[in-house]
Amino acid sequence: MPSTQEEWRKIAYDYEQQWNFNHCVGSLDGKHIVIQSPMNSGSEFYNYKQYFSIVLMVLVDANYCFLFVDCGSQGRLSDGAVFRNSELYRRIEENQIHFPPDEPLVEGGPPLPYVFVGDDAFGLSNRIMKPYPGLHDKGSKERVFNYRLSRARRVVENVFGIMASVFRVLRKPMLLQPDKAALITMTCAYLHNFLRKSKTSSNYTPLDAFDSEKEGEITLGSWRQDSEGISSLQPLRRMPRRSKPEAKNIRDNFRDFYVTDGKLEWQNRYC
Repeated sequence: MPSTQEEWRKIAYDYEQQWNFNHCVGSLDGKHIVIQSPMNSGSEFYNYKQYFSIVLMVLVDANYCFLFVDCGSQGRLSDGAVFRNSELYRRIEENQIHFPPDEPLVEGGPPLPYVFVGDDAFGLSNRIMKPYPGLHDKGSKERVFNYRLSRARRVVENVFGIMASVFRVLRKPMLLQPDKAALITMTCAYLHNFLRKSKTSSNYTPLDAFDSEKEGEITLGSWRQDSEGISSLQPLRRMPRRSKPEAKNIRDNFRDFYVTDGKLEWQNRYC
């Protein structure tokens, strides 16, 4: 993970340039890794969808590389509890991550923090932005914000898709004990980062591998053509949670920016 404010700012710059979401320092998501019933485990790994699993929790930068990976939590835990028990959450709560100070998005605007983007499996907080719940009228501020956030979150969706299409062990339930399944999953994550950063491994993720976008027009990545039948990586459960007023105010400020100074010329065609 980044250890300096400048490294975090570089990640935020990449998200702003590539996905038009400001002050974003990572896309946060998780998956249930389906496993066989562990011996003598009772219901410890039995999740709400009625199968056995361990949980993979990740944070991804704008260039499809892992910044943080946590794997092995019992599937019975609520998905919010998995994140709250992670090393990443502990570092955030204890101010051990050197985030840049809050800064305005436009001159004279309110100072806003650098944040992660997530979905409804996570609670809204000062460091985690998630979509507004419910349905919203076309062209509304909330719908615009949700559209802009979903574009930034597409990065982590693509990472999961690429990994499962290349490392076939992630396509089907693992017939292994939880510790071995977690070790193999972490190994896939390490290999993914190594191959993404290696100058001689362009075949791992060719230019058409990931989703691409030009002025809102999406071209789906080639991994999606090979995504049928993936039964091991299952989504986290989306849970309604009560958010603090301060976190809601931060999200509202991002929302207002994206329909004023931060508006994209073509965004209204899609939201």
